[in-house]
Amino acid sequence: MSRWQPDARGRLEQAALELFGERGFEAVTVAEIAERAGLTERTFFRHYADKREVLFGGGKALEELLTGSVAAAPADAAPLEVVGAALAAAGAALEERRELARRRSRIIAANPELQERELIKLASWADSLRSALLARGVADPTARLAAEVGIACFRVAFERWIAPKNRRPLAELIGASLGEVASLTT
Repeated sequence: MSRWQPDARGRLEQAALELFGERGFEAVTVAEIAERAGLTERTFFRHYADKREVLFGGGKALEELLTGSVAAAPADAAPLEVVGAALAAAGAALEERRELARRRSRIIAANPELQERELIKLASWADSLRSALLARGVADPTARLAAEVGIACFRVAFERWIAPKNRRPLAELIGASLGEVASLTT
């Protein structure tokens, strides 16, 4: 193995997803991921704390994008509108990773521990959205409700987005989910 290889993180992610898909999450070791990627275990641990982080490592960056989008929203925008715009920004950031998202979702669906971790990530996003709305002066019950409804819409839209025959962008599907919520009250 050479000392430096380009795109080590991407190669590790690709190798891990391949192995998880072939043999299941639990049956794969960090050493096997590194070997498949043509890298060392040491390199793996420079990029990821453990093999779960391959699946969840981008969550913090998306969370920061969400809160930054809430903070940058127009002052007169309604709370759910702000959350929807933030989620659409996250959707746009994910758009080119649709196939990886499909593979990742299959791996998570096959492992209860990973399902729990996914729910924890989404709860963290909701809490961060709530905090960002509170910082804008939105009252707590309203901020909590807007954040939770937004995350519910994101989950529904994400499931539609990764469906095999879907071609619509995630941001569009998030908007459609939020529109469906609005139609529930009429």
